[in-house]
Amino acid sequence: MSLSESLDSLRKIDLSDLDFNNVGSWPAAIKFIAGIILLVVVLALGYHFHLKDLQAQLEREQAQEASLKQQFATKAFQAANLEAYRAQMEEMEVSFGALLKQLPSDTEVPGLLEDITRTGLGSGLEFEEIKLLPEVTQQFYIELPIQIKVVGAYHDLATFVSGVASLPRIVTLHDFELLPAEADSTSKLRMSILAKTYRYNDKGVQQ
Repeated sequence: MSLSESLDSLRKIDLSDLDFNNVGSWPAAIKFIAGIILLVVVLALGYHFHLKDLQAQLEREQAQEASLKQQFATKAFQAANLEAYRAQMEEMEVSFGALLKQLPSDTEVPGLLEDITRTGLGSGLEFEEIKLLPEVTQQFYIELPIQIKVVGAYHDLATFVSGVASLPRIVTLHDFELLPAEADSTSKLRMSILAKTYRYNDKGVQQ
């Protein structure tokens, strides 16, 4: 059949007469055209969804590329400053060691009590009590509480507090309480104070 005859036959076909439930009965020209249209639709849909997958993959690759660039820049900066980091770490280790030396060991606690007592007596105070309380264990250090009760004039008490704070070992002062030493006297005061010194908890660090 020539092309002109096929076109004439197509013009004579009424699409409303086509039975979509029986495609096999359609004229050959119609089936050919329908096949071409179906093929184009399938190719278009496939191309569209394939492009969407490629676009999503491209976006993932671009995001990964940005992340890798950031990691590279960070590591390059760290590598360029490695010597500075090492020097800073050594300096921190020295500082940390110096701080640890300020923490008394078990054998130095009696000496610390003597220093506190000497400071109090040198300030003109009378000691009513100075005793060690149970230790309190923290992660990196152990607190050694010392309960102190002294009697003296206000300025002498201030001198004592300043002297204890100036000791070479780390001592912190807590829970101040000031009361008249006697009911009818305002010249002398009784001070109750909790001093805390610290020692290194090497077992806690190893854990």
